[in-house]
Parts: sequence; structure tokens; C-alpha cells
Amino acid sequence: MPDAPHAAHSVYDGLPAALFTGDARPYAGGDPYADYRIGDFPFAHLTDLADRRLGAGVTAANDEFFAERENLLNPEPAAFEPERFGHKGKIMDGWETRRRRGADAARPHPTADDHDWALVRLGAPGVIRGIVVDTAHFRGNYPRAVSVEATSLPGTPSPADLLADGVKWTVLVPRTAIGGHAANGFAVDAERRFTHLRVNQHPDGGIARLRVYGEVAPDPAWLAALGTFDLVALENGGRVEDASDRFYSPAANTIRPGRSGRMDDGWETRRRRDLGHDWIRYRLAETSEIRAVEIDTAYLKGNAAGWATLLVRADDGSWTEILPRTALQPDTNHRFVLPAAVVASEVRIDIFPDGGISRLRLFGSLTDRGAERLAARHHELGG
Repeated sequence: MPDAPHAAHSVYDGLPAALFTGDARPYAGGDPYADYRIGDFPFAHLTDLADRRLGAGVTAANDEFFAERENLLNPEPAAFEPERFGHKGKIMDGWETRRRRGADAARPHPTADDHDWALVRLGAPGVIRGIVVDTAHFRGNYPRAVSVEATSLPGTPSPADLLADGVKWTVLVPRTAIGGHAANGFAVDAERRFTHLRVNQHPDGGIARLRVYGEVAPDPAWLAALGTFDLVALENGGRVEDASDRFYSPAANTIRPGRSGRMDDGWETRRRRDLGHDWIRYRLAETSEIRAVEIDTAYLKGNAAGWATLLVRADDGSWTEILPRTALQPDTNHRFVLPAAVVASEVRIDIFPDGGISRLRLFGSLTDRGAERLAARHHELGG
């Protein structure tokens, strides 16, 4: 009789592991998300710097045989259609590469160094606090491990520029074993400004979505050249600090680029049954002078806020009303020129009694002190 085979040892033995590892159960019908594995990630409230709506893109990948790389950044959760097949096989809503093979019959397995990669341009450069590599619906065809690196290059580098010798890459996620049909989250501790990522899957497989959570770090030189710009826009470093209600859609939608394209692309609260009101509090890019305001209710036709008030807070902590309670019209962009520039670092919009707005724009420029602080922070982050 032949000798019993020896136990096989994987090149992935001994790797650090994400919260979820191993195959998920094969799909057995019904809700495909019923057995999806997800954690409570403390960074998930931050801006997704790889949001396609901010201008992010997957600029290159070494292989995308089964499913194209661009799916990685789709804002919607990955979908699963059990019966959808094409000429190359099962069509998946993600990035999926072909199965790697070894050099010959005597060496049929991939080597320890074999891997696939994709280059991701962040929509807004920033400091990364956490990454989620989502393998939703990749149950037995996800990568055994992933790793993520980051770099910062000026301008609009091509894939060849990013892959050139001499480009310095910082490891944000070392090679780590992950699980299938799961949100694999990684906290990141790198106090630097990055513009691009290299996502590696070892040795091959599929990833449904990539989320890169952090804080936008705008280029002070660009903002100075603009002079007047939207001080609260996500892409310029504005952010939502808090909100009274996020029932139907996130408050951060109100500071995304462009006008809202449909109802759920704005901020809508549940219906109030008390005498209160809803609100969002924002942090501006830095201390600024606000000169004009836009409150847009695009696509909110039967559920727009009835009235709105705008208040600002300066460095001394005091709140001042700059727009008194003003009636809003459904599906309308409202513009207000302030009688004098108002200095602020935080802004709050109150809506009455409930409903929503789609966008808030605050036009103005940085104060001298705000510009100095923004430049100093940019320098600290390696910009």
C-alpha cells in the first residue's frame, strides 16, 4: 500500500488573521446576506476616501478575468444573482481574478510570493484610519490573505508612475488571512497623508468592495489658488460632526460633490411626532469667512424640510444665528448672500420640524489663521 500522505502545510500558516477567517457556507437559497459576517468597526463613521462619488477610481489591476476591478468602489452593497453566468463563468459583483497555477506538474501550487494587485486612486487624499476588505458573496473563491500599501504622489500619476522603481509604499495592512462572505476590517495607524493604495490579494480570488475610512487632508495650495470655495464640502476637508437623525440616509450626503441625483442621495429624517426639530452639525475645512449659502432640497418633493435656520460657531465657542428661520421649497436650490462675511469653524443647520435637505454649500475663504493651521497640518502629514 502507498504511504499515507503527509499533512499539507500552507504558506499562509502563521499569518495574522482578520476577525473572520475561512470559507462561508455555500449559498443555499433565500437572502444571500443572512449568513454574512460583519463587525462593529469604530472607524466606519468616517469619510470613505475611496468613494467613487468623490472621484476615486481603480486605475489598474494585473488580472480581472472573472469580474472587473471597477466594482470594488461601487457605493452600493454587492449584489448576488445565483443564476447569472456568462461565457467565463459565474458573474460576480466585485473584482475577481483567475485561479493561479504553479510552474509545472511537479509544482502545481502558486508560490508564496504569487499575488494579484489593483491600484486605487483615492477620491480625496487623506489620513486613513481604517480599511474594510469586503468579500460579500465570495464564499469559496475569496483570497486566502490580503495586504494593503499606500503612497502619496503629487498631481495625477499614471499606473506606470505608481509602479515605477523608487516609489515609496507604506504598509497599512500586512499580509493577513481573511474570511469569505465577510466584512474584513483593519484599523490603520499611520499619521500621514496618502493619495493612492495598492491592494494585494494572495494568491488570487475575489473581493466585492473596498472601503477606506479616514479624514480628508486637502492641499492648502489648491484651496489658496481657488480663493473662494465650498468650505464644508467633503472634498475640501469639511465633515459632519453629529446629526439628530440618520434614519433614511446619512447626513454626510449633504456635503458630497454635485447635486443630488435622487431622493436617497440627500439627508432625510424619520417623521417627528413631537415638537422638536432635526439638525446637522458640521466642521469646516478650517476657520473661514462665509459669504454665501446654498440649501438644496433637490428630489425631496413631499418630504423636504419646511424651514431652516443656520448657526455658526467661531473659535471662542459661541453660536451665532446667520440665517433666521426661513421657508424652504421642495426640490429647489435656495441661495442666500450674507450681508457681511461671517467667521466660523463650525456650522449647524436646524430644520423644522423634520424631513430633509439634499445639499448644503457654504462659500467663502479661509482666514489667515485658518490657512496657517491648514498648511502646518499638511506639512505634519508629509505633504
